[in-house]
Amino acid sequence: MAIMQETGKTLSRARYGAAQAVRAAWYGAQYRIAKRRSAGFNRPGEPVFKPVNPVDTKELRRAYLGLFARDRANIEAGLYPKPEDVRLADLPAAVSRARDFMRDVAEVDRRRVAREGDEVRERLEGSNRYPDYYQQNFHYQTDGWLSDESARLYDHQVEALFTGAADAMRRAALAEIAREMKGRDQREVRLLDLACGTGRFLRETMRAFPRLQAMGLDLSPNYAERAREMVAPWAHVDVIEGQAEVLPLEDESLDMIVSIYLFHELPEKIRGKVIEEAARVLKPGGAFIVADSLQFGDNDGLDGILEYFPEGFHEPYYKAYLGWDFAPAMEAAGFKKERTQLAFLTKVNVWRKSA
Repeated sequence: MAIMQETGKTLSRARYGAAQAVRAAWYGAQYRIAKRRSAGFNRPGEPVFKPVNPVDTKELRRAYLGLFARDRANIEAGLYPKPEDVRLADLPAAVSRARDFMRDVAEVDRRRVAREGDEVRERLEGSNRYPDYYQQNFHYQTDGWLSDESARLYDHQVEALFTGAADAMRRAALAEIAREMKGRDQREVRLLDLACGTGRFLRETMRAFPRLQAMGLDLSPNYAERAREMVAPWAHVDVIEGQAEVLPLEDESLDMIVSIYLFHELPEKIRGKVIEEAARVLKPGGAFIVADSLQFGDNDGLDGILEYFPEGFHEPYYKAYLGWDFAPAMEAAGFKKERTQLAFLTKVNVWRKSA
């Protein structure tokens, strides 16, 4: 029996490794092609960008491989199911998205070279539906957050940027949800995926905990609609539209909130308001799981990459985020940090609301 179990584990690891290698090769190739087609990083007439901190390529590789080793260990520990993102049946759709992604690269690069990051503002002129900070082409992406095509391509774009590591980084937050769920009845736990985007992470959460009383919230109607499609198999899961800093939820109505890559795209003043709202809607003892970009000092060998992001992409609040301390705002709202986990270029913090 022991031999059979060990053989099964070996085969499972081999399948996992092969699937992730395929993803890395697939998205990595697209990243390299997109980079070759780019007009270049340094722009005419501007000083040549020189990061203060050089990138430690050995550390970059170590952190990248370590991410997948931890992901595999989490799967083997039963924290969440193995991913279902490398299937032959999905190949036609993947090829179609890759084709559209490549077609859009030229437009994104044109916008990047011209430093045009607010085209969507012109379309929204006179509208009070969205706050000013939101009316931008984050990452120079076409239509910002405000079109069905943007919602369709977004996850593919992110995976290409991180050479197939984005989903695995998100699952580091899912591992923390699993730890919070230990010994609890899924039907009695209310969770909010704050700024849920396309619903990709919310779908993985429901695959792991299908009876969880979960909901998603996003400000983009296009992304919210995409999220509803992603979680359609779980009829009790709702996705609503709204602002993270003005949550349309009752006081102390949630047991858990998870936030994936939200805070680095918010002005500092708004970050504080989001934290206050999270504290308001969480029950005493509730968990606020925040997964976001690394910050300076989290991994010295990768600080050079962090410097690059706000220069190479339209990330208007990212540079300030890199040195921003969560603790004062969190502690003022009644949160205490319990644990931190690094997952390649992502940091996951678990904050506990005072009981």
